[in-house]
Amino acid sequence: MGNNYTHLTQEERKSIERMLTSKNSINDIALSLSRSVDTISREILRNSSARQSGCPGAPFNNCANRKNCAQYRLCKKEDCARQLCKGCKFCFRLCPEFARESCPKLKSPPYVCNGCLTRYKCTLEKFVYEALPAHKSYRHTLSDSRTGIAISAEELERLDRIVSPLLKQGQSIYAICQNHKDNIMLDEATLYAYVKAGALSATPLDLPRLVKMRPRRKKKALKVEAGCFKGRDYRDFLDYVEANDPAVVQMDSVLGKKGDGEKVLMTIHFTTSELMLAFLRDANTARSVVEIIDSLYAALGHESFTELFPAILTDRGSEFSWPSAIEFTKDGKRRTRVFYCDSGAAWQKGAIENNHSLLRRVIPKGMSFNPFGQNDITLLTDHANSYVRKKLNDKSPFRAFSFLHDPLLLDKLGVRLIPHDEVTLTPTLLKK
Repeated sequence: MGNNYTHLTQEERKSIERMLTSKNSINDIALSLSRSVDTISREILRNSSARQSGCPGAPFNNCANRKNCAQYRLCKKEDCARQLCKGCKFCFRLCPEFARESCPKLKSPPYVCNGCLTRYKCTLEKFVYEALPAHKSYRHTLSDSRTGIAISAEELERLDRIVSPLLKQGQSIYAICQNHKDNIMLDEATLYAYVKAGALSATPLDLPRLVKMRPRRKKKALKVEAGCFKGRDYRDFLDYVEANDPAVVQMDSVLGKKGDGEKVLMTIHFTTSELMLAFLRDANTARSVVEIIDSLYAALGHESFTELFPAILTDRGSEFSWPSAIEFTKDGKRRTRVFYCDSGAAWQKGAIENNHSLLRRVIPKGMSFNPFGQNDITLLTDHANSYVRKKLNDKSPFRAFSFLHDPLLLDKLGVRLIPHDEVTLTPTLLKK
């Protein structure tokens, strides 16, 4: 057991995959590799990947009611006209009676489907351990753990109070470091990285010389919080949902025209009611995300905020890499929990991705958000939220939210109802 304090190699991961497929136990694998059982268990849990795959003759469907389902034509696709919804890979996602089912075998060793005899007859979500993707995931996690801001949130706030006002007065980072070396105790390169990562309230636009410089080879975006994904990955999310059954909120960024100085949207999607909020930001930074969460918390109050935001699922963009500032208030009170999708798995938050299609009807992909203000974006989401959905039993997200929650919360969120005959989801809505 002498190598328990060294990282697993790619060859060892290949052995794990091979032995899992041969139905070896975790104890057998640990003994074969001279590793502890905990090391092998953690490796499998951390680096297995989710698959939404069906089986021969049946598409992916993880609805608990699928076997006795008599629904049909929910998705209105021509190729579904002669078959039940349980045989369609789209319909079950639209069904108002959908209830997620997960395989109970995944809760006990070996935690994956590699050696399962019924794997190729199963339509539920699967977890599979494969050596090469696992090794890439390990390298990615290792890189993330080493590319973050290695100071506390309190220290970052103190640094921001010193640096940002001076940058906005036109001073350079060099001058600030020289004049406040005893208070800052960081080098120029580190401060530049913090500003570019959006960790400070000052932005790259407050660095005139940096804006004028020709962009260098793009580097990996700096995470504001080192190791921010630990304990918050998609498998942790599934475990939390199964244990607590919370109402899940999905969060995402929507880009307009690419380039410096371009505004971006942050969207929030309440999955139970399909209600969507969108916020215009001057830059795609972690601080701007936290500021929006803080403003919602102030508007709603602690009790209402925790009711509406028990769990947030988002992607691994650097703008969402400050989870502790989202999860806790400045005085340390927990207000929500943040979880992350797997890398490159946008389908894990498919509800918000689908809802973005309504925004794109009005502001096509690639079009700049710069001509618009927050009032325009709020008007757009008001029209989207007043649009009836078959999934909501022909109710609009506005009506569904009012049924599930205190209607006064809609006023606090700044959401208003548009008469159904006035709902417009074309570019004419925001014509100047």
